[in-house]
Formats: sequence, structure tokens, C-alpha cells
Amino acid sequence: MTGQSGPRTWPALAPPPVARRGDVVDDHHGELVADPYRWLEDTDAPETAAWVHAQNARTESFLAAVPERDAIRARLAELWDYPRWGVPVERGGRSFQLRNSGLQDQPVLYVTDPAGAGPATWRTGDAGDGARVLLDPNVLSDDGTVAVSAFAPSEDGILLAYATSAAGSDWMTWRVRDVTTGEDLDDVVEWSKFSTAAWLHDGSGFYYGAMARPASGEEHLAESRLLRVCLHRVGTPQEADELVFEAPDEPEWLPGAEVSDDGRYLVVTVARGTFPESQVHVLDLEDPAAGFRPLVADFASAASYVTNLGEDFYLRTDHGAERGRVVVAPLGRTGRESWTEVVPETGDTLLHVVRCGDRLVCHYLRDAHARVVVHALGGPLPGVPGQGEIPLPGFGSLTGLEGRPGSTTVQLGFTSFTESGVLLSHDLVTATTTVVRRSAARISPEHLVTEQVFAVSGDGTRVPLFLTRRRDVLPDGDVPVLLYGYGGFDVPVTPAFSATHATWTERGGLLAVAVLRGGGEYGRSWYDAGRLEHKQNVFDDFCACARHLVASGWTRPERIAANGASNGGLLVGACCTQHPELYGAAVPEVGVLDMLRFTAFTIGWAWTSDYGDPADAHHYRFVRSWSPLHNVRPGTSYPATMVMTGDHDDRVVPGHSFKFAAALQAAQAGDAPVLLRVETSAGHGAGKPTAKLVAERSDFLTFLEATVAAGRDRPDDAR
Repeated sequence: MTGQSGPRTWPALAPPPVARRGDVVDDHHGELVADPYRWLEDTDAPETAAWVHAQNARTESFLAAVPERDAIRARLAELWDYPRWGVPVERGGRSFQLRNSGLQDQPVLYVTDPAGAGPATWRTGDAGDGARVLLDPNVLSDDGTVAVSAFAPSEDGILLAYATSAAGSDWMTWRVRDVTTGEDLDDVVEWSKFSTAAWLHDGSGFYYGAMARPASGEEHLAESRLLRVCLHRVGTPQEADELVFEAPDEPEWLPGAEVSDDGRYLVVTVARGTFPESQVHVLDLEDPAAGFRPLVADFASAASYVTNLGEDFYLRTDHGAERGRVVVAPLGRTGRESWTEVVPETGDTLLHVVRCGDRLVCHYLRDAHARVVVHALGGPLPGVPGQGEIPLPGFGSLTGLEGRPGSTTVQLGFTSFTESGVLLSHDLVTATTTVVRRSAARISPEHLVTEQVFAVSGDGTRVPLFLTRRRDVLPDGDVPVLLYGYGGFDVPVTPAFSATHATWTERGGLLAVAVLRGGGEYGRSWYDAGRLEHKQNVFDDFCACARHLVASGWTRPERIAANGASNGGLLVGACCTQHPELYGAAVPEVGVLDMLRFTAFTIGWAWTSDYGDPADAHHYRFVRSWSPLHNVRPGTSYPATMVMTGDHDDRVVPGHSFKFAAALQAAQAGDAPVLLRVETSAGHGAGKPTAKLVAERSDFLTFLEATVAAGRDRPDDAR
């Protein structure tokens, strides 16, 4: 390994396209704030399109001049090309499973039928293990941009409800497929959003969430409110669907529907935007005229349905237990004093609970990595067989957890920074775990190592930091580092495999994944410490991780690349505008970057749970203090930056990234490049075809190679 490199040189690059400065000025609680790039919010305008085209051409010219680009892309494609399997879902004796052979643009849904069932024509598309292709989204579009965003088989396994989304949009269109014939019925349900399909147990129809159809031409920008729960009966037009639950006086309520395990009840869980607290309402499907009865009638705590025994409903809640517990709540008695605790709070964070047979399978986090513990329905009971911890193969995360009341088998998916994905099956009767599918990525896990260290934030908070590297990469003060974070919305960041990260570490880089306040790793107080007036803590935590990497001898600021997406894009934008001296590169992806306008588009209004509402005078003060767009300072030397977004992102609209890139390019006083990369026919990330992902992530790695890894000799690859 070599020591520190000399002065940085960049590939030749033309000046950025000129972004016209408009004269828009807004009055925010008596403060006049200019918004000169407001015109870039109109993503369909010819002027915006021409500017974006010029930005993409400039970015391409920079990346094309990096000698390692072709090699990076070729190796990334190799590492991406491995079989992947989702956790199987069992219904009616059939098993439904998503699979990707390697470089397929979209995963394919396979079904395994009961032995001896079905005609010989089912052998078409046979996977070699008796499974057959049920739904292949790769034939739904020429460019792979139509994805299956959700699917749900009926209880008897005869019908499949599936939703497609185009070009990365959040909008969903539901259809119904006959599992026996593989043919679609005539049913089409449009303008669904943020929804699953919850089947009636007799297979006659399913519940789904829908919003009003937006005006033509406003599908990607119009505000999305008033989600309703509807019932679609198979074989009828959508116009005949029954409106089951709505709250017209509460447009920020987001209800989600599920049918109880015994099929008798419809359970509707209601959130307010992205606040974690929720209400739970129950409809007796044998007496729907009686209407909904509240099980949890207020927003004083988070609660989610687990299972029920008659009118006794099992809930996962944080009431009286910020890290989560399981209680039994009797229907008809809404007071929490009537709840009975069956699984008490522990020092770990309880994320999710499923019922399997007469057991509760509990998914916990301990310092941001997974544990799975089995309890009896009555709670931890000494001497009851089948309880205890299900062993997991190391330091990682669950990719899925499936169990059924009528089964004693738990299906699990597991991944880590070095484990590309293994499927496990655990028998509750024998307490034995079987490896169903081993990981298949073309990496050598024995050459990689992951450790967890702790940085110390400015107020003394210990911030977990996962470090993954090749075993022969040691701290020499000059190691290129990819520092990733999110820190928001009660979402946990846990170990997961990525072909992009594997390529980075294989080339001698250090992957550092920060566990920041605002996430869901340590319960409610950890989340609360990173939102609203405490949101600055998240940025301080991330910057503390960057300083720790330097102080512990791994690297220096010029070698650190900051990366995050969505709320993590905000994180990167805020940290690099507040402390540009800590980073050599920044890649904010699909970021929320204009904090004074985020509520104006699509689902942005819901994010006030974490960010606050800029229309509120008190909230405005702290939002304005860290809004990335509004803290870009002319005459400042910013790190090399590549802002990334998708032109069809209808969650965090691309105007955020366009305006931030324009402002940063105009303000840059140093010689480091500020680039904008806009993916076409792509949204916030979900459903992006593999071909686009490989191209995008190889450009991401090429940018890092040209910035934080430039001028450093790499040790020989350890493959």
C-alpha cells in the first residue's frame, strides 16, 4: 500500500450548463427567501429537459475519461450475476417465490404446485425443482421498466392479485391471475398506492388502498392524500368496488388493511403520514353492518396486528415499552388497562412478530443486527418445547420471515455485508434449522471481515458503525472510504449484501455503514432524538463517524465519500454543506434537499413527522437551519459531488436534486467537479431494472474511483 497521494487532478470537464436565475422570492414567516431555480421543478418543461440533457452529457464526459470505468462495470456485472431467491409464501398447498437468475431486469414469480397436481403443460418454464413460471414481468415492457411491486395469493392458492408499477412510479395497477392456467382475468384496478392486497378467505375479492385519480399530466407531481380502503370483488369492474374505510376529514390518515388469520375480521391500521403511532380498527366480516370497532382508538402509541384467538387480538406495540412488546387486547375494550402482556420488552428492539402454529416468532435487533426468538402464544413459558432462539449464520439481517397459523415451519431469509443471501427453514417441533438455498454470489466471504465499532457524537452519544473490508486492507491513514447513512423515519439500517459494496471492498475500499439517531435500531427514544428539533443530531452523528475514521487511523477527509439516498440524500446534502472539509466526495441520491418546499409535492406532506412543517413558524426555524439547498454558500470549496435522481421519481420529485445541483454548481469555489446524473424512465428506486442498476452503480463506483480513490495503488484483488 502507498502513502498519501499528491495534489488532486481531475479529468477535463466543461463548465456546467448555465441555470437561469429567476426572481421568485417567498415570504417565510417574515423572512424573504429567494428561490431562483423554481423553474426546475417543472420537470416536463422544454427548458428543464434541455438543461437536464446537457447535465447528463457533461457527467458522461467526466465518467468516460476515467480509465477504470470499463473494468469497474465489467466486474460489477459479474458480481451482480448470481441466482437470488425470495422467501417463499405458502398458500393452499402452493409455494410462491420470487427468483432472479442473475441479470434478469425484474425477478420472476414462480409457483410450486402440490405433488401430482396440474396438467403437463405446466412443465413449460420449469425451473428444474418442480416450480413453474407464474408471472414474468420481463415480458411486460421492452426496457424492463415495468415491475411487479406487490403480489398476494388467495388463501386457497387459486388466484393471485399482483400490482405493476411503471418507470419506478409509486402508482400501482392491480390485476388477478388464475394460478392454474397462468392467465389473467378481466379485473383491472388502477390508481392504488402504498398498498397490499388482503384477500377474503373465500377468494371472492380483496381489499386494497386507493387514492383519487390525479389530473392528467400531474401523475408524478400532484399531492397524494386521502388514501381509502376498497373491496374489489373478482369479476366485477373497479367502478363497482365497495368503499370500506375512509376518513375524509383526516386527509393525512394512511389506512392499511389485512384480513385476520381466522378470516373473520378486517383489521385496518391507520397511520398519520409517516408518524409511527397508529390506530387499529376491526370490522366483523360476519356482521359488517355493525361497522368498525376501535381496538386502539388514538395515536398515543404504535400498534400492529399479529394474530387473534377469537376476539383476543395480539398486538406488537411500543406502549409502555419503547423497544416493543406483545400484548393481547380484547375487542370491545379500547382502554389499554385491559391489555395483557404476553411477550415483555427486552433490551433488544422488537421489529416484527408472526404467528407460526401455536408460536410467536419474534424478530429483534441487537445493536442493529438480527435475532429471532420463538415464544409460546401465552408468552415465555418454562418447559414448553419449541421456544428459544433460532440460530442465524452470523452478523446480519432478515430479508424475510414467513409463518402460518396452520404450519410449524418458519421460513427465513438472511443476509449480511459478506453473505449474499441464504434461505433457511426452521421446524418448530424439532427445533432444527435447514439451509434451503445457500448464497451464490461470486465473492469469497473468507477474504472479507466486518466489525462493529462506535464513534462518539458531539453530545457524547455512542454511534454504531459497521466496517467491512478485505482482510488485507489495514488502517494506513489513506484508505478510500465509502461512508453510508440514512438516519430517519424509524427505519433501521442493518447489515445487507450489495454487489456495489462488494465491488468497492474488493477494489481495496473500506465500507462504513453508520447507525444514526432517527432510525429504528434502538427504540423510540433513539428515533425521537433524530427528528424535528433534534434532527441536527443525525447530521452530527454522521460527521462524528467521518471524524472517527480519520482519528482511528483508517483514512483522511479527502478519501471519504459520503453517500445516502432519499432521507439519506438529505443527510449527505446537509453534512456536506455544513462540513465540506470532512469529505472528499459526496453522492446524494434521490434526496430531499429543498426543505422549504418538500410538502408541496406527492407524498411530501407526510414527512413532517421527521422534518417538521415549514408552514409552522417554530418548525421553519430549525428546518431552514439545515435545509441543504438553503445552506449552499457561494465562494465555498465543496467536495466533488454527483447528485443522482430519476426523472420519474414521484416520491421525492427530481426538482429537489435539480435545484440543489444548480445551486452547488453556481457556488463552487474549488476545482472539484459538481455533477448531476439523471436516470431516465426511473423513479425513487423500487422496481428499477437490473440493466439500469448495473449502469447506474458502475457510474457511482467510477465517480468514487476518480475522486476519493484516485492516485492510490490498489493491492491485488482477493477474489
